[in-house]
Amino acid sequence: MEVIINGIQQIGIGVADTKDVFNWYRKYLGFDILLFRDEATASLMTNYTKGQAQRREAFLSLNMTGGGGLEIWQFKDRVPTPPEKRVQQGDLGINAMTLRSTDISSTHKTLLNLDLSYLSEIGANATEREFFYFVDPWGNRVQVVQDTYEFCTTASASGGVMGAVLGVSDMDTSLAFYSQLLGYKETIIDETVLLPLSSETGTKGRFRRVLLQHARPKFGGFGDLLGPTELELIQSLDRVPNKIYENRLWGDLGFIHICFDVHGMAALREKAAQLGHGFTVDSANSFDMGDAAGHFSYVEDPDGTLIEFVETHKVPILKTLGIFLNLNKRNPEKALPRWLVKTLKLHRIKSNL
Repeated sequence: MEVIINGIQQIGIGVADTKDVFNWYRKYLGFDILLFRDEATASLMTNYTKGQAQRREAFLSLNMTGGGGLEIWQFKDRVPTPPEKRVQQGDLGINAMTLRSTDISSTHKTLLNLDLSYLSEIGANATEREFFYFVDPWGNRVQVVQDTYEFCTTASASGGVMGAVLGVSDMDTSLAFYSQLLGYKETIIDETVLLPLSSETGTKGRFRRVLLQHARPKFGGFGDLLGPTELELIQSLDRVPNKIYENRLWGDLGFIHICFDVHGMAALREKAAQLGHGFTVDSANSFDMGDAAGHFSYVEDPDGTLIEFVETHKVPILKTLGIFLNLNKRNPEKALPRWLVKTLKLHRIKSNL
């Protein structure tokens, strides 16, 4: 069976209050589709929660403009902890998530009125695409990039997740991992640059920066909604980076994982093992999150950053009438009809929870 990467399904964010975070991203950045809301014990994640299963609440919110979603994740029985040291650019893990925008000036203007702790000016990178950075109210760093991809027109110029900025310790090792296992083989930028170490200071450091895009020769399922993706890898050349989740649990504050929507989990398991990055978590068959179901697994990149894979089996279309979409018998190389995916708008939340 062939492995198909349909796109980035979501980025996980560890938070202290799921409702607050969902409401903010819903109101200001268009993540107003609440696909599911689930409370359960994460019994399979004990490798990353110091051997103790943790009860958690999770929201999955989507932006119908196009792109991956946000898995907003909160412990129920413990207070989540922040990083031991202030995160600096290039530290090992997810430094920022990247959102697409069809009108970057409009997105920037929306955020300009929110009194955020950090909001950069709009600039242009080596591809001549406009971008800017901001820090959300909970200290998470976000990059917004001008992008023409649009699944459907919404009231928000901001779109969903199109990628992430990842700190790595050895660029060539990480390039091999992301190209061989995940198919990010198109190098758009490979440069040595000076970048600010943090949003709070003007101090800069030297970095090797590589921007990768995924060709997606085949995709199915929700691939049209998820859209094209990219990963930006940055390696510090003049400091030894810290590990963002050192001595902390999966689910503590910050970006906890990046999740890919896939088909062919069995083949992916074999491929990951052959590359020396075997599954560290595997739900084996089908997990059930109340409103959704599928098969999930995790691997670690060369620096221990958690990469999740989900093979979706069932999603709710109209839960109140018992209408669910079963993906098990569909052609994995054929995207779902757009009209069908657009029925996810039935899950739109129009006011604060």
